[in-house]
Amino acid sequence: MKLILKWLLSATALLLVAYLYSGVVVTSFTGALIAALVLGALNTVVRPILILLTLPVTLVTVGLFLFVINALMFWAAASLVSGLNVTGFGAALIGSLIYSVLQLAIEFVLERLLFNK
Repeated sequence: MKLILKWLLSATALLLVAYLYSGVVVTSFTGALIAALVLGALNTVVRPILILLTLPVTLVTVGLFLFVINALMFWAAASLVSGLNVTGFGAALIGSLIYSVLQLAIEFVLERLLFNK
C-alpha cells in the first residue's frame, strides 16, 4: 500500500514540477506515472553506480556534484519517457531540485504522519 501511495504521490509531484517550472513538461497523469516509475528505477539502479564512479569528484566538490547526478537522472528519465519533456540540462537541474524537495515532503508525510509505527 505504501509503495503504491508513494508512486501516486511521486507522479503528482512531477505534475507539480511541470506546473511550477516551465522547463519541464508533463503531458498527462499517465505520463507522470510512467515517468515516476522510470525515475524511481533509475534512482535505484543507475544512481548508486554513478555516485560510486564519481566519488572523487563528489568529495572535491563537497557533495555538490550530487546535484549534477540528480539532474542527469531526471534528464535520462525525460529521454526515456515520451510523457516527460525537459528543455535542457539547466531545466533538468532545476526540475530535479524541485522534485527532490517534493520527494522529501512526501517521505516526511508518509513516514511521520501516515505510517508511524
